[in-house]
Amino acid sequence: MAKQIVAVAVVVVEAGKLLALRRSKKKDAGAGLWEVVSGRVREHEEPLVAAVRETREETGFEIEIVKRPVDCYAAKRGDDPMIVIVYAALVIGGQFQRSHEHDDHRWVDVAGFEALGAPTRLVDAVRHATAVLP
Repeated sequence: MAKQIVAVAVVVVEAGKLLALRRSKKKDAGAGLWEVVSGRVREHEEPLVAAVRETREETGFEIEIVKRPVDCYAAKRGDDPMIVIVYAALVIGGQFQRSHEHDDHRWVDVAGFEALGAPTRLVDAVRHATAVLP
């Protein structure tokens, strides 16, 4: 039986550009895929806490969640069903340091994110997130 996964995606914005990350070719799921900060919610962890933790782990940034959540959608991770909760965030501190989970990054606008070939549903979520940012 497939297990239900709950994940967060965080659209991290600084100076009007969003952070796009390319999943390492060594990743077991989505290798080479362009995405935003993302990760699984741990057992007994609140999604908002997971969003802040994943951002710190994957980027080194401290963030302020602007509005929560801005989107939510169903996806799959391999054969397992997954719910993705999307947050919009502004960088408020820290210094960028890309984690081993990603092998490239770019600061782009929504059109640039879409041009990287990010999944259509994620691009839609990014549009929702950037629409609520100041």
